[in-house]
Amino acid sequence: MLVISDETTGKNKWICQTCPYEFPITRTIKSRTHLKRKQVDDVLGGDDSWGNQTPAPCPKCEHPMAHFMELQIRSADEPMTIFYKCANKECGFQWKEN
Repeated sequence: MLVISDETTGKNKWICQTCPYEFPITRTIKSRTHLKRKQVDDVLGGDDSWGNQTPAPCPKCEHPMAHFMELQIRSADEPMTIFYKCANKECGFQWKEN
């Protein structure tokens, strides 16, 4: 790995800390690299996991039906948690079973 140093001459240079390599820095060098963001996996299954419906009234709009999915969010000896999503497309409120 090269590091920048100006110890002896007052001029910046690249130096290697393990060998005698030195390279004087004579001009400004700019380089810009745009990093590409990685795709994030939907760990909850996406919209396909909300395929099941059950009669459960929405606490926000009181629509009588809701989509649901079960997830194991705590340790294996605890029961699964049921998440609900209002079937009314205009509402879409989400809640979990208490």
